[in-house]
Amino acid sequence: MRKLIVEIEPNQNIKRLFSYFLDKIESIELLELIKVDFREETKLALSAITLKEGHSIEEFRTNEFIEMLSVLKQDGNKYICLSKARFLRKFSLVHNLDYEKLTKDFSFDIIWDTPTRFSHDTLVCSVIGSEENLKRFLDTITFAGAIKQVSFKKATYSEHSLLSCLTDKQKEVLFAANKYGYYSYPRRITSAQLAKKVGLSKPTVVQHLRKAEVRLIANLLAGY
Repeated sequence: MRKLIVEIEPNQNIKRLFSYFLDKIESIELLELIKVDFREETKLALSAITLKEGHSIEEFRTNEFIEMLSVLKQDGNKYICLSKARFLRKFSLVHNLDYEKLTKDFSFDIIWDTPTRFSHDTLVCSVIGSEENLKRFLDTITFAGAIKQVSFKKATYSEHSLLSCLTDKQKEVLFAANKYGYYSYPRRITSAQLAKKVGLSKPTVVQHLRKAEVRLIANLLAGY
């Protein structure tokens, strides 16, 4: 496995497509991409959002692509946020893009990593995968603009590292909660219904989820 870091100068089409966000932010930096599910068309991520003067994080709560946005920490105009977006199909419809092509182009086996940043002038993407898939990604991402810099290095990322702080039972309950829509907005399942799915009592399920959430957030925000 190797890691690819590519720096891109966004073209006008990309700036136009993301104008709603670019008009309001200085930058968005990925801290941890927890999950991208192309079948469910959702992205769950922890990000650092730096806003331009005169704008509020509340403006993003009403955006049609964002299902959930929780502010975990604020420092001036910089916000550490946990967000869930249902982006691809809606995005393609709004901007008259080929949804099937987008899904095919970006559904190959790669792991998104850091640094990944997006601002008006720069898009930095970091991904991990086999040499073949990294080449495919590099060919595909050219649609976003001119490539300014590319680097390859040996990957030291472990896809399980984010969850390594959890017990096996916490992982099991957390995975089930995500699978059955407990973290959807609005929720598709209650904690009582989730408890029946996993064969545990409701208090036990809630306890596992809360402990898992606390451990994940503590690890993700270490140093902030």
